Amino acid sequence: MTDNEKLDQTRPDDPTRRKVVTVGAGAVAAVGLGGAFAANAVAGERKAPGHGPKPAPPEDCYLLTSEAVEGPYYIDADKLRQNVTEDKPGIPLTLSLRVIDSETCGPVRNAAVDIWHCDAIGVYSGYENQGSGGGGGGPAPTGSPTGTPTGVPTGPPPGGGGGGHQEPTDDTRYLRGTWHTDRHGHVTFKTIFPGWYRGRCVHIHVKVHVDGEWTDAGYEGGHTCHTGQFFFAEEAVIATTTLDPYVTNTTTRTTLTEDTIYDQSGTQGGLLKLRYHRDDIGKGVVGSITMSVDTDATNDGEGGGGPAPSASASPSASAS
Repeated sequence: MTDNEKLDQTRPDDPTRRKVVTVGAGAVAAVGLGGAFAANAVAGERKAPGHGPKPAPPEDCYLLTSEAVEGPYYIDADKLRQNVTEDKPGIPLTLSLRVIDSETCGPVRNAAVDIWHCDAIGVYSGYENQGSGGGGGGPAPTGSPTGTPTGVPTGPPPGGGGGGHQEPTDDTRYLRGTWHTDRHGHVTFKTIFPGWYRGRCVHIHVKVHVDGEWTDAGYEGGHTCHTGQFFFAEEAVIATTTLDPYVTNTTTRTTLTEDTIYDQSGTQGGLLKLRYHRDDIGKGVVGSITMSVDTDATNDGEGGGGPAPSASASPSASAS
């Protein structure tokens, strides 16, 4: 049983969240993939020697994980849980995360971590009437544009990449959840491999909150120190496209190198380390990453993030 599966079911002493609903009885259970997968195999994790002084932290430990825009479909603190699947069909994904302080490289304990993403066909819960994600939906325009544009553009750009928060339009809340890091800075979620929608590559949104207070009403106060997105290597995404229900998604897929949000910087930019069976990705995937955050900063995702001017994607997947 991993550390995340042994998470204390009592309230953390120093939780970190702006606002979270109270946990219902039996609402959550840490679930990981068994067999060949190690759900706590986190990129960048190192062990100190048993004796003598600890070595100096590696230089890359101080590299801040890239910030990104929040996007239009964030719903604050709606579900406090680790299993966010709600029986949505798709390839099982265990998301193993670690949060460290960029100044000390030590674990950030009791940080509240939010994740949210679309389903296998590109639909976000809470916004099902938007269709296939990103504020776009519907077929791509055809023919040549006519006339001269007038006025000033308003609203978020197509693809759901840039701000412009929208209020939920329905009560569905699948593939969303919040949970706290343990004393090692780890947190694990059980979900499905996301699909895609017009204008965006396959991705998962994430927020990290610190300095909040756990009360009888839930988790309140504090601030958001990191807003980012996780990304998937093309090899893994392509492997999903022939399986149900992903094969039914007829939306043209944006690749990792074409995406307007991923900054092409590999792990620093949110590229997950993936492990799965090469001959059958449908058996499940483990995605892991360490997020290096500035706990004193406020990064709410309302205006940050974006791709680097020029770079190349860094592969970060290993299949077994």
